[in-house]
Amino acid sequence: MNELDRLDRRYSTIICDIWGVVHDGGKLLPGVVERFARFKDEGRTIILLTNAPRPASTVQAHLDRLGLSRELYDAVSSSGEAGIAGLLELDRPVGFMGTAEDREDLVQRGIEIVEQGFADLVCTGLDERSDDPADYRVRLEALAAGGVRMHCLNPDRVVIHMGNLEACAGALADMYEAMGGPVTWYGKPHRPIYEHARSLAGDPPLGAMLAIGDGLQTDMLGAARFGIDAVYVSHGIHAGEPVPADFAARHGLGDWAPILTVEGLA
Repeated sequence: MNELDRLDRRYSTIICDIWGVVHDGGKLLPGVVERFARFKDEGRTIILLTNAPRPASTVQAHLDRLGLSRELYDAVSSSGEAGIAGLLELDRPVGFMGTAEDREDLVQRGIEIVEQGFADLVCTGLDERSDDPADYRVRLEALAAGGVRMHCLNPDRVVIHMGNLEACAGALADMYEAMGGPVTWYGKPHRPIYEHARSLAGDPPLGAMLAIGDGLQTDMLGAARFGIDAVYVSHGIHAGEPVPADFAARHGLGDWAPILTVEGLA
């Protein structure tokens, strides 16, 4: 029996990570459909919260293809959606770093992308040419020297894609900050994406919200800073590693700790 079977009914809103908890990029993970169906039968609201650098509609379409019925959750909040809103407020052209597919998503939402002469760069991740962050160092150094601000639409450093560990936009943003380049971060663990998720759930009290996720620096840290409880899924990107004993102390979180650790949703 999974300890989630005995989850306190006071948690009326579940804020659930997607990649590593719901799917691995290519298929739904074991027990997800059954767990979400049980949560819905228990009357809980489910908001899917993801650091995917894509609009919420694109994330939802991917979930459709993987076979997750829209009846099993209430809404999607993505870092890509938050980033698009921020970029539109700039009201000026931006540079781009990421895949052609991500670029097309941004263009369709009204983001003007140019190849040179920009003061802001949107980063959705690595592109099709290389999956090694080190290969981007020279370009990043030139951008940092020019004072270009990076807008990181995916704070995740790594993700497990169909069994393989892959670098994400957050890895490039870390490098950029280390070079002295300014970065605006969207998504977990930053507060705005949690505020958005809360609003999608009808603004429940914090004590009624519960985050579920597999990322220590994103899901767990974000939940703690937002002031809500969390369940740690250990068999995601951290491959079975427990929450470090000094996690709360290292981040100034007092005595905060996940209320549960589970291997997965099954």
